Amino acid sequence: MIEFECAIKELPHDTTLSSAGFEDGPKIDPLRLIFTYDSDEWETFVDEWVHSLKEIYADVVRPTGSGDKGIDVAGFMDADCFLGDWDNYQCKHYARPLGFTDIAPEIGKILWYSFCGDYKAPKACFFIAPKGTTPTLDLLLGNASKLKGKVIEGWEKSISKRVTDKQVIELVGDFSKYVNNFDFRIFSAPAARKVIEQHAKTRYHQRRFGGGLPPRPKSEMPPEEVEAHERNYVDRLLEAYADHAGEAQISLSEITKWKPLNDHLKRSREAFFHAESLRVFVRDKTEPGTFESLQDEIHDGVADTHDKSHPDGYARVVAVTDMAQTLALDAHPLNRAARSADRRGVCHQLANDGRLTWKK
Repeated sequence: MIEFECAIKELPHDTTLSSAGFEDGPKIDPLRLIFTYDSDEWETFVDEWVHSLKEIYADVVRPTGSGDKGIDVAGFMDADCFLGDWDNYQCKHYARPLGFTDIAPEIGKILWYSFCGDYKAPKACFFIAPKGTTPTLDLLLGNASKLKGKVIEGWEKSISKRVTDKQVIELVGDFSKYVNNFDFRIFSAPAARKVIEQHAKTRYHQRRFGGGLPPRPKSEMPPEEVEAHERNYVDRLLEAYADHAGEAQISLSEITKWKPLNDHLKRSREAFFHAESLRVFVRDKTEPGTFESLQDEIHDGVADTHDKSHPDGYARVVAVTDMAQTLALDAHPLNRAARSADRRGVCHQLANDGRLTWKK
């Protein structure tokens, strides 16, 4: 008895998953990556692909348990399921290309169980393997009459004892006639590269192959006291605040006298920590220099605004951080990962490094 489960289980959805995944694509060719799958993962991969072919199939099922009768993934074209029009996908994950002896038992199962009426013969039976097929099998699959002859010739040795463990299936009588009249053109083996290209249209492809950033942890909030590594940009802000307030200088202990300025300092420190969080987060997940190139792009994008004449230093920092939030960084791999707070924070990182100053 064949048991079935829903072809696809929804993958866990995480709204914080970086949308820059596609741009950051992996350095490993997906064709090589699929070689690392085990048999179950390979079947799941094929399952995802077939499930996406909604223009072809009304439903997709995936047999589970023993006695699958030669079916790994089935795509139904109508409500009659196995008694209607359907396609069979056989998933074969081997460390080598498929040869005839690898698929012969599966062909035997399709022939036998369709002869017995367990299901109608599929319209197509695809053998899906990451390393494809041998040249010899390629030629056989491209010539239905020769494939039929090979199956009949090798039945006793390669197939008769491997269709079911309950009996030896002899190629005799009505069954022999059925095999001789069977359309062997249904059997084929699509190239793995073609399968990957079609899988790219599914919702699962980027998660498998996109190589994008994983979910980003929540950024730390700045501590109550300004830390040593913050001193430069905080001092630059205090100079800008004093310039705006008409004071010779303003210390951290005095900033609370000016609520709007104190609130701006709090937001600026939060933004700095956001940017620092992004810097650390991508450090081991992108190529060296990726975050620094983001800083360079933001610096280039705000330079004109920074160099313009402004009423005071505070006006300059507000104008520069506002500009940073609106920059088009479409070509940068961290474009979508860098949130508004990150972009403002990068400006304060640049000030921390002495590349931006607020009071002229």
